[in-house]
Amino acid sequence: MVMQINGTLIQSYTICKRQIWLMAHQIIPDQEHPYIEIGRLIDEESYGRDRKKINLENVVIDLIRSDGEDIIVGEVKKSSRVEESARLQLAFYLYKLKEKGIKAKGLLLFPDERKKLAVELTPELEEELEKIFRDIERIVLKENPPPFKKTGYCKNCGYREFCMS
Repeated sequence: MVMQINGTLIQSYTICKRQIWLMAHQIIPDQEHPYIEIGRLIDEESYGRDRKKINLENVVIDLIRSDGEDIIVGEVKKSSRVEESARLQLAFYLYKLKEKGIKAKGLLLFPDERKKLAVELTPELEEELEKIFRDIERIVLKENPPPFKKTGYCKNCGYREFCMS
């Protein structure tokens, strides 16, 4: 299987390894799940003045703005509860942009909480991402998904019925 790692797989890495395998194998979560719909709505309705949905290969950036000389790439999330996974997802976008010769800074945005968090791609963060890439590839290449492991995220997951049935 030839696979291209994307931001969604990176975000899932700290949440659920089973979710990574399911997504990579084209098993789509329930698109009408309330939390998926809420996330979509927040993404569409927040930060209307900023340029939105930039597509670059396997990267979909929520918004982009310039701040003087700096390019700021933003990732909009429903809740800071997913802060670590969102930080890695945004760092992945910065990593991919850097590969294209574009230096940018990141900004995690949690509009409901009116919270912002700056993310900068450091050599340490690049190294962490490269380890994650290898681990995701290892997970995806397995014949079967990792076993179900209940977490605090399960109740809000679009795969819930799939995993728990």
